[in-house]
Amino acid sequence: METLFAPWRFEYVTNVDRRDREQCIFCRALVAANDRDTLTLLRSSRCFALLNRYPYTSGHCMVAPNLHVCDFESLDDATLADIMVTAKRLMGALRSAYAPHGFNVGLNVGAAAGAGLAEHLHLHVVPRWRGDTNLMGVIGDTRVIPEELGTTFDKVRAAIDAEERR
Repeated sequence: METLFAPWRFEYVTNVDRRDREQCIFCRALVAANDRDTLTLLRSSRCFALLNRYPYTSGHCMVAPNLHVCDFESLDDATLADIMVTAKRLMGALRSAYAPHGFNVGLNVGAAAGAGLAEHLHLHVVPRWRGDTNLMGVIGDTRVIPEELGTTFDKVRAAIDAEERR
């Protein structure tokens, strides 16, 4: 049997209970002084985007409203539009940085719907490639992410900056 080392997962698996009592990760990222520390890629007037620390694939991003709400209906139309425009910007940056073959874009509203952080609504933007699933997820219950998060942050941030200069 081979061993797959994934030290970044240790924090996640050992802090599950503590995460419930701490400040929301999205609210903490919103007010943080250092975007790289929180993996925050971009900010707009009503929402912001950051990398998922526990990604399904390289480049897995999330877009969250600045407002701490847990349900879709609580957001005004301008915020909903800003979230979608921000997701569109992310998709363009991810296409530039990674050339994915497609995307999964979606919301999990509520814990029963699969939201791991149900208290703050967020939209997932997940780049996908043909054949990007493998047996590790099926039989090993493990995802293999081929790139360190800091490298992903640098690539996507550079692509966002390049798009803004156009």
